[in-house]
Amino acid sequence: MNTASPTSTTKRKCFWVPTVLFASTGFLALTAVPIYGLMVGYHWYQWLAFALLAALCSLSVTAGNHRLWSHRSYKAHWSLRLFFALFSAAALQNSTLTWSAAHRLHHRHIDDNDRDPYSAMRGFWFSHIDWMMHEYPSSHLDYKNVGDLKRDKIVMWQHNHYIPITLSMNLGIPLALGLLTGDVIGMLLLAGVLRIVVNHHTTFLVNSLAHMWGKRPYKNDISARDNIFLNLLVFGEGYHNYHHAFPADYRNGVGWFAYDPTKWMIKLFSWIGITNDLKTPSAVQIQKAKLSVQFSQAEEKLGGSAHREDWLKLLENEAIQFARALENWKNLQLQRAQCRGDKIAEKWRSLAIQNKVKELEFGLKMQSRRLSRLIKQCQTDSATSS
Repeated sequence: MNTASPTSTTKRKCFWVPTVLFASTGFLALTAVPIYGLMVGYHWYQWLAFALLAALCSLSVTAGNHRLWSHRSYKAHWSLRLFFALFSAAALQNSTLTWSAAHRLHHRHIDDNDRDPYSAMRGFWFSHIDWMMHEYPSSHLDYKNVGDLKRDKIVMWQHNHYIPITLSMNLGIPLALGLLTGDVIGMLLLAGVLRIVVNHHTTFLVNSLAHMWGKRPYKNDISARDNIFLNLLVFGEGYHNYHHAFPADYRNGVGWFAYDPTKWMIKLFSWIGITNDLKTPSAVQIQKAKLSVQFSQAEEKLGGSAHREDWLKLLENEAIQFARALENWKNLQLQRAQCRGDKIAEKWRSLAIQNKVKELEFGLKMQSRRLSRLIKQCQTDSATSS
């Protein structure tokens, strides 16, 4: 990871539009929203509008800007893409084209203070919000990394008309709802101001807190972390370490039990043909990433153990088994690619390869459990010897 250089952390000019936006909406959320609530009160339907619009905007960012457009982890019908374009504009986080260009740079140069637009290595405040309020060397986008999105008519329509679209979404919808319900000010404060602030800071926490607090089970040489508490607020984006290990996966919560509403929505739409080509890595690739981290953790724990040599032998044996499993995986992938012949023979051969892959996946899961126990025993051994 690169450390900050004097030039990379020196503030230049202030970006006044986002600065005034963040300051004004934040001030109103802390003052006008509670004051109006105490003096006049809010109705249940205003809170419902707030919750529904906040959810639609968040999902349009997570499923649209992030997983669809930034990472191309699935394909979507034009109607869903148009919906995402409208409600991601309502989230007021810049156009999809700009959002994706910055996010792709973040993945390519993660933790590099000179090239990662919101590197967490510069601290919480910078990665959370300051990177949008002041000019830094990493602020400049040339849009060379979003050539594919420039060919998307909906993305470019939103980018070229971003201001009228976002004004229409953020003022038009709350105003219309307020006129229908008879309380324009209350609706503007809840479904407008407070909703914008919540959408902003929940998303911003993925850039800041999710790089500082949590676990790194899939990739431990970067700052991105899995944070199950933050995950509840960000529709599945809290599995951030997994996401950085497998950015092309349409899921962030990979387990069936993992709370990831964005994943569920994408999968549900695939059943009715609105989404398709949902990308996922193989179970072996996921287990490989977890085991690689576990091996490095085990090596670290061996240092303080009184029986280091004995533990080291066990670890070396596990490493040999791991290497063999990976070699078998490569051979199975090669066999699958070369699988040709008549349809019946090809089908049976493919089934045989699938069974071997399942056996390999099970073996890697068992090895992961053994390494977990080894790490715990090393910790106990180290604590006892000290």
